[in-house]
Amino acid sequence: MKKGFILTCIIASIVVAFFITSIPLHVHAQEKATKLRLSSFWPPMHPLTKLLDQWGKDVTQATQGRIVITVFASSTLSPPMQVYDNTVKGIVDVGTTLLAYAPGRLPLSEVLQQPLGYRNAYQATKMANEFYKKFKPKEFDDVKVMFLHGAAPGFIFTKKPAKSTADIKGLRIKANAENADIVKNLGASPVTMPVTETYDGLSRGLVDGCLFPLEALQGFKIGEVVKTVIENYGMSYMTSIYVIMNKDKWNAISPADQKAIEKVNEEYIEKFGKTWVALDAKAVEFAKSKGVTFVSVSKEDEAATAKKMKPILDDYVKMTKSKGLPGDEALKFCQDYLKKNQ
Repeated sequence: MKKGFILTCIIASIVVAFFITSIPLHVHAQEKATKLRLSSFWPPMHPLTKLLDQWGKDVTQATQGRIVITVFASSTLSPPMQVYDNTVKGIVDVGTTLLAYAPGRLPLSEVLQQPLGYRNAYQATKMANEFYKKFKPKEFDDVKVMFLHGAAPGFIFTKKPAKSTADIKGLRIKANAENADIVKNLGASPVTMPVTETYDGLSRGLVDGCLFPLEALQGFKIGEVVKTVIENYGMSYMTSIYVIMNKDKWNAISPADQKAIEKVNEEYIEKFGKTWVALDAKAVEFAKSKGVTFVSVSKEDEAATAKKMKPILDDYVKMTKSKGLPGDEALKFCQDYLKKNQ
């Protein structure tokens, strides 16, 4: 009887010891989170950095804490021009920057930055994601696309008062390489300079104007050094931006959590589009408070401008065709979308 009691106690002790040692390990395994680093080029207090941070928090909530995302603002994790490559390599887990900062690497998707006549950033953001869903460009195959968004419409701002698009002719206009032909086709001279130097360039008279989305009027204080915004939708373009994840990091996430993240992404397509519109509205208000005049050109002026943009669109189609890509289909899809979703 005594031996049986001792044996029972030993067995009970083993069982208790098993639970004491195994439960914490099990709980620890469940609580261990995948930590991802997100590279953003906006400063910490910028509304879009805050929105990215909230996206990360919503991803954490949707995955019940299994995915944790930390935002590194002001390009502290990667230079903007290297975000795509660094995301592919895994130096960056989640990266966001302009599509134009991967020149030649995303040829079919260059349709998004063409002068298509964008009306606003919500329309542009929605269209960019519909384009991606339809064409699934292979150029993005080495990463996982979370979603696309961007600033629109892009217009020409001038230092001196202007009354029509014709007043742009002969001016020196700051423009990026990807949209320099917009300036050329309007009879002006494109000048390349970093966005961070544009304020000073305008102040010192190095350029007579700039080609920018409306948000830059406040975001980069351009509204303090220009006099006119020429609202010509015949040439308005989009500054397109991606949010991508390293492919290996994405594949390591469970299918259930992947599905949860993609649901969050759909919500943030809406949020980013609406945030851009709100930022544009504030930028316009800011510029007007500084005395900037907004000139809405005539329908005839818009039509004439759109005609001058056609060679740019033709060049895009030729470029994609030379690479065996359906640029004509992509262009038509985008044009049709914008007509149906004014």
